[in-house]
Amino acid sequence: MPDNKISVMANNQSNEQIIRHLYEVAERQDSKAFASLFADDGYFWDVSADKKYYGKDTGTVVDIYATAFPDMHRELLRVYPADAQNMVIVELSLNGTHNGPLVLPSGTIPATGKRMVTPCADFFLLENGKVKFFHCYTAATVLLKQLGVF
Repeated sequence: MPDNKISVMANNQSNEQIIRHLYEVAERQDSKAFASLFADDGYFWDVSADKKYYGKDTGTVVDIYATAFPDMHRELLRVYPADAQNMVIVELSLNGTHNGPLVLPSGTIPATGKRMVTPCADFFLLENGKVKFFHCYTAATVLLKQLGVF
């Protein structure tokens, strides 16, 4: 979707709708479109990996998970919009089969073929219809246990 359509869409949608669209884009594994939903100074913080991604690099996370879990699905369990504060909080489950390398700042976990169903909570701040920040709290110990790392 061209950037101008995203801007028009953002002006006509609630913060919750914008975030639901962000997840749809991630499900399609479209890292460029994902990054385009962020403000110019916006960032994505993968808290469990202690890594922040800025600007165009925000789409890197979509690519990392698409490589490691080609069948990746994000099941949204609850969405809590706080439009007055421009915040959206999402409780979800990250689901997929580990069929590719999972590249993390601490190292790479080779494919295990194991399935993950990992709890996660995401916090978003929106500004002018764009994501100012996205803090992702994945239950990394659950994920690593499911992959057989420990």
